Amino acid sequence: MQPDIHIREYVDNDYPEMIRLWESLGLGGAHRGDDEQVIRHTIKMGGQLLLMIEKDSDSIIGTSWLTVDGRRTYLHHFGIQSDKQGNGLAKILLDASLKLAKSYGMQIKLEVHKDNMKALGLYKKAGFTYLGDYQVYIIRDISTIL
Repeated sequence: MQPDIHIREYVDNDYPEMIRLWESLGLGGAHRGDDEQVIRHTIKMGGQLLLMIEKDSDSIIGTSWLTVDGRRTYLHHFGIQSDKQGNGLAKILLDASLKLAKSYGMQIKLEVHKDNMKALGLYKKAGFTYLGDYQVYIIRDISTIL
């Protein structure tokens, strides 16, 4: 059974609860550069962080973080609380995210683990296509740059 939910924008007070959800889902945390300052900065640059809230408990049960770089919108940290998965909530959150992304008027791109079959199915049904044989690399700790 699907819980009674609503979707709203992130506010600073949401960070502690939201970061616990991200960590429980393996989506990120401050150790990956997802601290409060970075979130505020991406929102200031025109991005948005959507939160799915369960009305009964007023708890954050899902997130979708959209950032923009002037060329593309990126979908990050998209996830639903583990015990709430399988009820169609991801589709609701993704539809809201794609509606917002469409309003930006740019391409939308995401990264998903190749073994995350549930997410791959959701994204393919929504119209995302595989970009090709690209490999993604990152430097998380910029102090290591020579």
